[in-house]
Amino acid sequence: MYSNLNRFLIPTFKLFLISSSFFILTFNIFADAPIDIFPPGLFDRVEKNYDKDARERVEAWQQLVISEQDNSEQGKLESVNRFFNRVRFVDDIRVWGQKDYWATPVEFLGRNAGDCEDFTIAKYFTLRALGIPSEKLRLMYVRALRLKQSHMVLAYFETPDAMPLVLDNINEKILPANYRQDLQPIYSFNGDGLWAAKAQGRGRKIKEEGSHSLWETLMNRIERGQ
Repeated sequence: MYSNLNRFLIPTFKLFLISSSFFILTFNIFADAPIDIFPPGLFDRVEKNYDKDARERVEAWQQLVISEQDNSEQGKLESVNRFFNRVRFVDDIRVWGQKDYWATPVEFLGRNAGDCEDFTIAKYFTLRALGIPSEKLRLMYVRALRLKQSHMVLAYFETPDAMPLVLDNINEKILPANYRQDLQPIYSFNGDGLWAAKAQGRGRKIKEEGSHSLWETLMNRIERGQ
């Protein structure tokens, strides 16, 4: 199963085999900041902090990352979107006792519940771990017009000028943004910066990396293996 993984040893994606049953996978969110999303002892900590079912969900996440390495980018989008959309949608106030909390993928799977930001964050980091570069991915704040509320989705740009595909927990089909007339873009961001929305396109970059406090807090928890 692991024999083809060494081809992914590239500057922004590093994979180290530890044994036949365990590996450490890291990728760069910023230029020199490798993030290990499956650090040693992770599964034991998850079982201790949550329960055995949570451990199995996180182990299934790791298996997803392993099994999807050789898939096409479109295939990776479909598999990752389908995997996380099985998690329950629950508001932050009920899950975390806070009005707005950005969960790490481990926290999201540990509780088996989260809101739209948590779905989007988990998909983003998983696709980054699968080798999709950050410039192709944006976490996008939108207005869900039918629900009349703020919402977050993940946008994937095959090329810089392409119409993005939308990965969403409301509509589970991955559709081009121009087919999502129920969404009004507000702004988008990733580890590289913040963009003002422009129709369904990439928009105008207005801030560089490190400008979003919730993002920085999220990154710190991921680095600690939470």
